[in-house]
Amino acid sequence: MIRFCCEQCGHKIGVEDGHGGKRVKCPECSTVFVVPVESTVIDFNCANCGQRISALKIHGGKKVICPKCKNTLIVPTGSQTSAESVRVVRFACSMCHREIEESESSRGKLVECPHCKDYVAVPLEARPAQEATVPAGPGAEDDMFDQRVGRLQSDMDETPAKEPDHVTERTLPWVLDIFLYPSSKAGLTTLAIIIFVPLLIGIVVSRLNAFARGFPPMLVLAVPVSIIGFIMILLLALYLYWYFCECIRDSAAGGVRAPETVGATPGLGDLLWQWFRTICCLAVFAAPTLLYYAHVRQTDSVFWVLLGVGVFAFPMALLAVVMFDSFAGLNPILLVGSVFSTFLPYCAMIAVFVLVVFLIVKESFAFQGSATLSFIINGVRIYLVLIVAHLLGWFYHRYEQKLNWDV
Repeated sequence: MIRFCCEQCGHKIGVEDGHGGKRVKCPECSTVFVVPVESTVIDFNCANCGQRISALKIHGGKKVICPKCKNTLIVPTGSQTSAESVRVVRFACSMCHREIEESESSRGKLVECPHCKDYVAVPLEARPAQEATVPAGPGAEDDMFDQRVGRLQSDMDETPAKEPDHVTERTLPWVLDIFLYPSSKAGLTTLAIIIFVPLLIGIVVSRLNAFARGFPPMLVLAVPVSIIGFIMILLLALYLYWYFCECIRDSAAGGVRAPETVGATPGLGDLLWQWFRTICCLAVFAAPTLLYYAHVRQTDSVFWVLLGVGVFAFPMALLAVVMFDSFAGLNPILLVGSVFSTFLPYCAMIAVFVLVVFLIVKESFAFQGSATLSFIINGVRIYLVLIVAHLLGWFYHRYEQKLNWDV
């Protein structure tokens, strides 16, 4: 059983071991995300009162407070939880007949019932915690968890068609297969929206403006339509960049085809903030080159060295900012250490990265005189943008241990 928490709402979920790496839907908030290959949640028992506690693995070794007895304890860090080292027994209260959970060391002692507050003696012989079939009181959380597991499993059984869309194995050598990354149903749908919607908006606005030139009163309608069209294109650009970042994170989790993101699009504030972080990231690495050129007004050897350093370091910084989802990714110590720990693979990734970006820039200036060819080139450019996202995310997936970012 793989146990983990929803990335959106924190809901605790459990699935069978065979579903690691597949995309599932949270039964609480319906967010679609990738199931981790191993559990990220550990369960253990308080050494003082036996209360069952759940915590994320990343909190291993940290101090927590037991919600029942308020005792301070340390979250286990090993593969085995403290539930295996601290035996817990469950028995029925002699007064209210509700089940009580206590540590095995309490056998024969008087304890306070958490339900009726009466004192009862812990039997010398009682069922161990793992043999309890109808949990109640402190154990009711496990029963609720099992019910949620069943609901999640039924959701997965009802929508098996979504699983094949998330491919986790390459069919071709990676140098060729990365160019097929946007070819999934979700990727092609996103491309169609990003490419055709601005085209339709442009046709409507241009026709309306042409009509308004011959019939001036139509300007009352043409102006607001033009403004609305501009806002819609701007929102689509923000959405494209958000999907670009989602492709990086999905590829970092092992995906080899563009992900499905239906129902997961954030609000306008999150879209703008994510875009702002990337602009700041670009400004940090472009500023030295631009400031030097503004000072000397020539492209000498120093200019090209500064430009080369910026181009070389920017992909790692962009990857870090997206994965950390904060400006912490711009930490120079983190970036320098990451580059040196993966130097040769990073150089190879940079070569492919620069090649794809060169194709994007080159195609941006091609066939400007032909509307049809410009439309085709625009689609190719956006297609290549998703390939860049996959290239960055897959680099993190391959060399996560060497990067050691603990995202």
